[in-house]
Amino acid sequence: MTLQVRNETDYLLAKSFKEIACEKPVEKITIKDITDRAGVIRPTFYNHFQDKYELLEWIIQAELLEPMQPLLKAGMVTEAVMLMFTNMEKDKAFYMKIHKMDGPVTFHQVAIKCAGDVLLRILEEVKSGNKPRYQWLTPKFVANYYAHAMCLVAEEWIDSGMAVPPREMAEAYHLIVTSSMEDIVKEI
Repeated sequence: MTLQVRNETDYLLAKSFKEIACEKPVEKITIKDITDRAGVIRPTFYNHFQDKYELLEWIIQAELLEPMQPLLKAGMVTEAVMLMFTNMEKDKAFYMKIHKMDGPVTFHQVAIKCAGDVLLRILEEVKSGNKPRYQWLTPKFVANYYAHAMCLVAEEWIDSGMAVPPREMAEAYHLIVTSSMEDIVKEI
C-alpha cells in the first residue's frame, strides 16, 4: 500500500479499528463493525482502504514509521526507534492485541512489510551510488535485514508486556545492530 494522503476519514476509520481491536480479535472484525463505530457508510471505507489489513498498514505507517523518517534520515537511529516504541506504548492495548493476530495476515507480516518499505525508501534516497562489494547486498536486502531486526525487537517487547521503558529498548536495539556478536556476548 502506498501511504495515502491523510485526512479526517482515515483517522476516524483508524480510531474505530483500534478501539474494536482492543475488544475482539482482528479476524472477527468486519468492515461493517469499523464503519458503524466510525459513523460512516461501508463505501466510505472502500474509498480509503481495500480491507482491514490495508488499514492496519496505514496505521503502522502513519503512527509509527512516518514519524521516524526524519530522524532516520538524520542518522538518529536510537531516537527514531525510541519514538517508535514511545508511540507504541501510547497505544499499548491495541499493539498487545494486534500482535496476537492469527489469520490469513499476521501482525508480523504487516510490520515487516511496512518497515521494509520505509527503510528501502530511505536507503534509496541516501545510497552512495558506489558499486556494492557484493551483488546481493542491495538496498532491498539491507532494508529487509533491518526491518526484520526492528520488528523482532518490537515484537519481543510486546510479548514482554512492554515492561521495559522505550529509551532502554531503543538503546538495546542500537547496541545490537551496531555491535559485533562478539561484543554483544561480552555485554550479556
